Amino acid sequence: MADPQNKAFPASSRTRIPFALALSAVAGCADSIGFLEFSQLFMSFMSGNTTRFGVSVSLFDWESASRVASVIILFCFGAFAGTLIAAWVGRWRLSVLLLLQAVLLTVGLMVPHGTFAFPLHAYPIVIALGLQNATLQDEGGRSLALTYVTGAVVRFGTGLANLLLGVVAPSFWIQAPLWAALTAGAILGGVLQQRYGEDAFLFPAAVAALLAVIALVLTIAKPGSRYVSGYVEHHPPDGAAAPKL
Repeated sequence: MADPQNKAFPASSRTRIPFALALSAVAGCADSIGFLEFSQLFMSFMSGNTTRFGVSVSLFDWESASRVASVIILFCFGAFAGTLIAAWVGRWRLSVLLLLQAVLLTVGLMVPHGTFAFPLHAYPIVIALGLQNATLQDEGGRSLALTYVTGAVVRFGTGLANLLLGVVAPSFWIQAPLWAALTAGAILGGVLQQRYGEDAFLFPAAVAALLAVIALVLTIAKPGSRYVSGYVEHHPPDGAAAPKL
């Protein structure tokens, strides 16, 4: 049987849960800013964007369909790239992925606006939030959903039922806090956007950079510790460890 330390990153809930809540708030903040700044285009809520894509196609509005489809594709690319980067950098994955998110959130302010169909200035933000979903894993080695709450709400509801039945997963207890963190971040993002406009993206960028520094310090100070390291190079970062034969 694989060592439980190898199933999650960070391995200990003492670090994984605070990072998860902070990153969920960052995602909510960036999504709220982007929704207001980019004509109600979701930066991380791909369910909403998928519905908008379907409506646009049904109305033969190809400009809007291209706009939403490009965002969905780039969000998926962010999750894809984040998973590969996590595999390449090993125990440094948390600090590296957080730093990349901070850079991308900042770069979005410098990219040309593009057209309505292809909003280039939104793309770095979307990639950053897609990449964020490869940053943390739960006890079973599955990536924690940090940028959307539909799954968290469903798991909370089913978890309540399972709690009454006497069988509940450990991950049940983080679902409501994740929803609350994303909601609080969205509220803050709306307030910041109303005051600072597009420059409000510098706030979630700064928080991601701060978390990257914290992760780097922990990784250097506590190498191999369950608090900061739970990744084994030969295991896919988005899958549970394979059983030994």
